[in-house]
Amino acid sequence: MAQTELRPALNGISGILVTPFDSDDKLVPAKLQPVVDRAVKAGVHVLVANGNTSEFYGLTTAEAERMVHVAAEQIGGRVPLLAGIGRSVHDAVALAKASRAAGATALMVHQPPDPFVSPRGILAYVQRVAEAGQGLPIVLYLRNDSIGNDNILALCQVPGVIGVKWAAPTPLRLGEMIRATRGMDIAWVGGLAETWAPPFYAVGARGYTSGLINVWPEHSVAIHAALDAGDYARAAGLIETMSAFEALRAEEQNGTNVSVVKAALQMMGEDCGATRPPSAWPLVPRAEAELRKRLGEWGLLRAAANS
Repeated sequence: MAQTELRPALNGISGILVTPFDSDDKLVPAKLQPVVDRAVKAGVHVLVANGNTSEFYGLTTAEAERMVHVAAEQIGGRVPLLAGIGRSVHDAVALAKASRAAGATALMVHQPPDPFVSPRGILAYVQRVAEAGQGLPIVLYLRNDSIGNDNILALCQVPGVIGVKWAAPTPLRLGEMIRATRGMDIAWVGGLAETWAPPFYAVGARGYTSGLINVWPEHSVAIHAALDAGDYARAAGLIETMSAFEALRAEEQNGTNVSVVKAALQMMGEDCGATRPPSAWPLVPRAEAELRKRLGEWGLLRAAANS
């Protein structure tokens, strides 16, 4: 996938892929292929390995390196591949090099969760990753905008940075940054999935991240099409349909975020294993029953029923 195709694709859906495990908690990459194929067929614009829905912080660095190679092989150049990069600066540099070798289209740099992180330290971190990527485009993943507008602007000016995934529930500040970076051709991507896409669109962001694409990519694509056409009423209706899914993912202090996605895949007959601690697994019976009910209403249990 040519890098020139990435920038417009970032205005679409960035689908965060799960990481499949077997019953012994080992990687089982082949189980990801149906998820990838379904997302590509539905029209998801970008796929992401080693994002948060991928349980990035639950993987070893070696497992993360393996999964970016797996994703690249399974995608086969059909859509751009973003490779999540993070943890210690040395792990991040190693992942950047491995992702480049795997054929990733670009690097998505997680905002460091270190308890002593500093704004200028984040800048140095991103610069080190960019150097290791040797020219691969960089997408910043900001979950906390408290580092301030000046520091965010400095990050956007690191050579190679072409996009920012904004995962803070602060659309007004996002709008400020979009205005501050006019002329830089930065892709501003909503990083809080479908439910936050409309307010982010309203201030000028385009595209959004999605974990729903693992389960129901067609619905996410329909939401994007509605927003892209400026049909906010239709987008709101479609988001309301899937809002129960996101509400379940937000339970237990967001600890069921990936659990709901993986439980849904199990119910659909595409078992990608359990989530790893400290994620919540399994779902409590009430949440499991609610999820099964919703999947049935959406017609997503047919494959399992017919298998």
